[in-house]
Formats: sequence, structure tokens, C-alpha cells
Amino acid sequence: MNTKIFTAKEAKNNFGHLLDSARANPVAIEKHGRKVAVVLSTEDYEEFEKFRDIYWAIAAEEASKKGYLGVRKSRELLNEMLNA
Repeated sequence: MNTKIFTAKEAKNNFGHLLDSARANPVAIEKHGRKVAVVLSTEDYEEFEKFRDIYWAIAAEEASKKGYLGVRKSRELLNEMLNA
């Protein structure tokens, strides 16, 4: 993916162009020579959200295989231990 870079001043002064550019590819915004934000199309953002959800589902599955009980089961076990 070819990321275009706008300075913060360019982004402010050319906001319509920034939005048009972001529809094709992500646009990085730099302030004082440092990337501070990225503007994405709605489609790219939704795809990112989908992949992020998949990542966390896999991470939760791996944690479960390693013995992580989850919040509800951990709370139940802790309450049992405290009330014993």
C-alpha cells in the first residue's frame, strides 16, 4: 500500500484533497517531521477492525489453551476461595 504523507498544515489547508487521497490509500499526517496520525477510508478501517478482532480472538484462544480461565471463571474461583 502506497501511503501518502501530508504535513499537519497541508492537511488543514487541503482537507478535501486529504479525504480524496485517503479514499485510495492511507494518508499519514506529520507534525514537526513526526508521524502523528493516519487517515483511512471507511473500507480500510472496517478491514482493520475485522483483522484486529480476529487477532484478539486468536490471542484469547491461545491464552485459554495455556490455562487462562477468563474473567468470569476467575472471579467465581476467587469467590469460592475467599468464602471457603
